[in-house]
Amino acid sequence: MVDLTGKKTIFLFPGQGVQFPGMGLDLIEKSVEAKKVFDTASAVLDRDMVSLVRDSNADTLKRSDISQISLSAVSLAAAAYLMEQGITPIACAGFSLGEYPALACAGVISLEDCFRLVDARGKAMQAAVDNIMQKADEPPGMAAIIGLTLSQVESCIEQWKTAGLEDLYPANINSSKQVVVSGSASSLVEAEKRFKEAGARRVRRLRVAGPFHSPMMKEAADTFALFIEKIHFNDPSIKIFSNVTGKQIQSGEEAKALALRHIVEPVRWTDEEASFTELEPDALIEADPGNILQGLWRDTGSAVPCYTMEQI
Repeated sequence: MVDLTGKKTIFLFPGQGVQFPGMGLDLIEKSVEAKKVFDTASAVLDRDMVSLVRDSNADTLKRSDISQISLSAVSLAAAAYLMEQGITPIACAGFSLGEYPALACAGVISLEDCFRLVDARGKAMQAAVDNIMQKADEPPGMAAIIGLTLSQVESCIEQWKTAGLEDLYPANINSSKQVVVSGSASSLVEAEKRFKEAGARRVRRLRVAGPFHSPMMKEAADTFALFIEKIHFNDPSIKIFSNVTGKQIQSGEEAKALALRHIVEPVRWTDEEASFTELEPDALIEADPGNILQGLWRDTGSAVPCYTMEQI
């Protein structure tokens, strides 16, 4: 196990797609502070979060109105456990949904408001997807394009759009080797064939329930805007970075404005990773049950290690 007590660490929080039944429940068995996070989530949301995470199947957990509250509880429980072990972050960042646990970790929003926000956000996003589904035979979603650069993906999409292929957008700039696109079911099926013809090594559909971080989610952003105005955003107590800009968030006012753009604009994760290096951290920690963000960090070629919870 790695001892990071007293080290300059950055906490990273994941987005939808890493969820699985029973995730993170080992934390509440060994950590008082992690259990408090689940207790707070249960009280705020008026539902038993332990039972939800333990008893939901994979298809249920994939729904935005379930996965967002569940992953947020697990991520914040992981952060609470790390701090209970004496590991205090100098900064934090979250991928997509993970930006909300990061906002809580940085003191921008309270723990209670974090759960209120992700609950409202998840419901708004799922409702938008359900409305899209009423007009389609198959669900929209996202796919990872592996082996093409962002500029190549953008060029392909622009060419295909001119030729009539609609509802396909770059959504997550994950690494120099991987870009995720969002789109309708029909556009993703067609795009898989075309991206492979353009040189992609692999096209992989993600375990998510919608075309996130794209203009297709505007209905969700409009609905969420009505809710977020009720929530107070503080200035950050530690450094935190934005998916939208890839840069450090300077104020609570900026954080709130970016939270709305966040629903319909791409995740610029590679830009955020470049911002992390400017802090000269000793290590990064992926505060969740998986290792997706560790893998993306490895793609940067940095000598700074990124650890998973299993390694701490």
